[in-house]
Amino acid sequence: MEAIAKTKYLRMSPRKVRRVLDIVRGMRVDEALTKLHFTGKRASDPIAKTIYTAFANLSSKEETERIDMEDVVIKTAYVDAGPTLKRFRPMSMGRAGKIRKRTSHITVIVEHLV
Repeated sequence: MEAIAKTKYLRMSPRKVRRVLDIVRGMRVDEALTKLHFTGKRASDPIAKTIYTAFANLSSKEETERIDMEDVVIKTAYVDAGPTLKRFRPMSMGRAGKIRKRTSHITVIVEHLV
């Protein structure tokens, strides 16, 4: 059985989130949360939150039995680019420089190993 969790419109560049997500892809949930706790990147908190939400979604699907985090694996995890906020900043000689504030959509699919 598997469950999905998504975090949308995260105000962080998808490239920076992918660097952290590549570390935990394919791991057990408890190992992944421990590794993210000690990772010094800003993207580790929203990723850990999304993984924990996916685990909670899985345990609410299977109400009859109790699921341990050790028995659950991150099957798929990926980041897509969300909409970009476009801003302008004054530059030299009266020009305007483009500032792109990127957003991300994180998707995590966890699977229960039976």
